Amino acid sequence: MLDEVTLIIPAKFEKESLPKILDKLNIYKFKYLIILCKKDNDTIKAIEKYNPKIIYQKSFGYGDALIEGIKNVQTRYLVIFNADGSFKLEEIEPMYKKIKSENLDLVFASRYKSSNSGSEDDTILTYIGNKIFTYIGKIFFSLPISDILYTFVIADTKQIQMLNLTQKDFGLCVELPIKAKKNNLKVSDIDAYELKRIGGTKKVNEIKDGFLILMHMICLFFKKWKINF
Repeated sequence: MLDEVTLIIPAKFEKESLPKILDKLNIYKFKYLIILCKKDNDTIKAIEKYNPKIIYQKSFGYGDALIEGIKNVQTRYLVIFNADGSFKLEEIEPMYKKIKSENLDLVFASRYKSSNSGSEDDTILTYIGNKIFTYIGKIFFSLPISDILYTFVIADTKQIQMLNLTQKDFGLCVELPIKAKKNNLKVSDIDAYELKRIGGTKKVNEIKDGFLILMHMICLFFKKWKINF
């Protein structure tokens, strides 16, 4: 598994949590790419001793960071992994086994798939919003996933690189599964448990980003008959 998987870790003002993530990564011996803003000097200094492979964003935004990371991965699979400590490294192995054994293209972790899933970091607002967006995804795009906004994902690198992802902000959270589905990629999900973040603050503004995500879904719906857009 270690030779086939690279973790993409977008980080913004994560000087408290990212070193702890890297300590764990060195134990698991995963390959990884860290995507940073050049102006984030505190985080850069906090991880210097690890001598990590860093990619600096040319622009701004969560989606932009992921796009930069995706195009630089060379292993067969990639994993989108947060820098705040909320994702569990031990969940990567079952995700990897599922994508391999079932010959899938993407496997999404889910906090709501079953009683074995859950979250310590959800608020009532994010829970309700996610349920609404997931329902929209099922009804209008036939998405076979139960947690559309949770971007803990393992994917076939070549397939995801062909999706031509464009959203520079959190709209990429919905653009990814919708474009995967419209391009007939094989998609599924798996139980996951979200931990409380280690440090720093949430980058998501529930109202503002929720509105932007809804607008992205509306735009994607009107383009849904195209294979690539």
